[in-house]
Amino acid sequence: MILAHYGLREPAFSITPDPRFVFLSERHRDALAHLLFGIGQGGGGGFVQLTGEVGTGKTTICRLLLEQLPPNTRVALILNPLLSPVELLEAIARELHIPLRGRLGQHKRLVDALNTYLLQAYAEGLRVVLIIDEAQDLSPAALEQVRLLTNLETPAQKLLQIVLLGQPELRDMIATRELRQLAQRITARFHLTPLDAAESEGYLRHRFAVAGGTRFPFTAAAVRCLHQRAGGIPRLLNILAERALLAGYVHECADIDARLVDQAAAEVLGPGPPRWRGKLRWLGLALVLAGVATLAWAAGGWHVAHP
Repeated sequence: MILAHYGLREPAFSITPDPRFVFLSERHRDALAHLLFGIGQGGGGGFVQLTGEVGTGKTTICRLLLEQLPPNTRVALILNPLLSPVELLEAIARELHIPLRGRLGQHKRLVDALNTYLLQAYAEGLRVVLIIDEAQDLSPAALEQVRLLTNLETPAQKLLQIVLLGQPELRDMIATRELRQLAQRITARFHLTPLDAAESEGYLRHRFAVAGGTRFPFTAAAVRCLHQRAGGIPRLLNILAERALLAGYVHECADIDARLVDQAAAEVLGPGPPRWRGKLRWLGLALVLAGVATLAWAAGGWHVAHP
């Protein structure tokens, strides 16, 4: 079996979220701190925004955020934002266990019920947070509805804190003139970037060790290749590393080299630039320099022979 081949108890690079495998780079810690700070402002209300490319770890950050929220927090988590404004209100009500009988499809009744719930929660010392994942898929009308929810307030503070998680397109949407009122209410924002080369290696080693591995099978060149082909995106690192381990098992290799990583990447991502292309570029430059040097020597020799 492939696990026994590498001395693993379980798959090291599954793309299924598992808190035991969480690896927090510096930028992941910063992102989590920004979210906690934004929510921690409490009465400040408004929006907290986290964006990042697909696979950079936004869902992982969201899970960690949910684990670290204080016990007096009530959360409405929306994972599918492809909803009309009324459907969005209904989804929020379901998450907060607000009865919907007589309110389905009724915009005003839904807003009134939500406002009543928030006032009651405030009176009981509870904090209510709305988290919308994949927020770039919200329609402009739904985003405007979300903005209007921040108008629910007491004379002292806002009643609802909203967290928007999304791909980079979310930043572009919020930057439009039509949504400038929403943009002005964002109290904390963070863009999650891919891992750098050192973090990619740390990520791979961490997951391999958590899975029970003691002898890291990837060579230094293979790790560099994994980082380059995955672009530092954790999800792609998982996919490519898993496929490279499979290739190593099939070929009965104890070590995974860059060749096997390239093979795995070609299967998953399609062929990349040949590894010999860079060598040919350097060879071409060396030949040009050699030619220049030869011409210079010949020219110098000709002057000497003909004073």
